[in-house]
Amino acid sequence: MVEYVVKLTKDATKVSPADHERLAAAGFDDTARLQITLIAAWFNYINRVADSLGIGRE
Repeated sequence: MVEYVVKLTKDATKVSPADHERLAAAGFDDTARLQITLIAAWFNYINRVADSLGIGRE
Protein backbone atom coordinates (compact mmCIF):
# COMPACT_ATOMS: atom_id res chain seq x y z
CA MET A 1 0.00 0.00 0.00
CA VAL A 2 2.75 2.44 0.89
CA GLU A 3 4.55 1.84 -2.42
CA TYR A 4 1.27 2.48 -4.25
CA VAL A 5 0.63 5.72 -2.37
CA VAL A 6 4.18 6.95 -3.01
CA LYS A 7 3.79 6.20 -6.73
CA LEU A 8 0.41 7.96 -6.78
CA THR A 9 1.92 10.98 -5.03
CA LYS A 10 5.00 11.25 -7.23
CA ASP A 11 3.29 10.70 -10.60
CA ALA A 12 -0.24 9.32 -10.77
CA THR A 13 0.14 8.67 -14.50
CA LYS A 14 2.60 5.89 -13.61
CA VAL A 15 -0.05 3.91 -11.68
CA SER A 16 -1.02 0.85 -13.70
CA PRO A 17 -3.41 -2.09 -13.45
CA ALA A 18 -0.45 -4.09 -12.15
CA ASP A 19 -0.33 -1.82 -9.10
CA HIS A 20 -3.99 -2.56 -8.39
CA GLU A 21 -3.35 -6.26 -8.89
CA ARG A 22 -0.58 -6.12 -6.27
CA LEU A 23 -2.94 -4.38 -3.84
CA ALA A 24 -5.59 -7.03 -4.50
CA ALA A 25 -3.04 -9.80 -3.94
CA ALA A 26 -2.21 -8.16 -0.59
CA GLY A 27 -5.87 -8.45 0.41
CA PHE A 28 -7.27 -5.04 -0.54
CA ASP A 29 -10.67 -5.34 -2.23
CA ASP A 30 -12.11 -2.81 -4.71
CA THR A 31 -13.55 -0.64 -1.95
CA ALA A 32 -10.28 -0.58 -0.02
CA ARG A 33 -8.31 0.32 -3.15
CA LEU A 34 -10.74 3.14 -3.88
CA GLN A 35 -10.46 4.42 -0.30
CA ILE A 36 -6.65 4.28 -0.39
CA THR A 37 -6.63 6.21 -3.66
CA LEU A 38 -9.15 8.83 -2.53
CA ILE A 39 -7.44 9.47 0.80
CA ALA A 40 -3.97 9.76 -0.75
CA ALA A 41 -5.25 12.01 -3.55
CA TRP A 42 -7.13 14.20 -1.07
CA PHE A 43 -4.06 14.69 1.12
CA ASN A 44 -1.95 15.45 -1.96
CA TYR A 45 -4.51 18.03 -3.07
CA ILE A 46 -4.80 19.70 0.34
CA ASN A 47 -1.02 19.84 0.77
CA ARG A 48 -0.57 21.42 -2.66
CA VAL A 49 -3.21 24.04 -1.92
CA ALA A 50 -1.67 24.80 1.48
CA ASP A 51 1.84 24.94 0.00
CA SER A 52 0.77 27.26 -2.80
CA LEU A 53 -0.88 29.64 -0.32
CA GLY A 54 1.96 29.48 2.16
CA ILE A 55 -0.26 28.00 4.85
CA GLY A 56 1.61 26.29 7.66
CA ARG A 57 5.02 27.64 6.77
CA GLU A 58 7.13 28.90 9.62
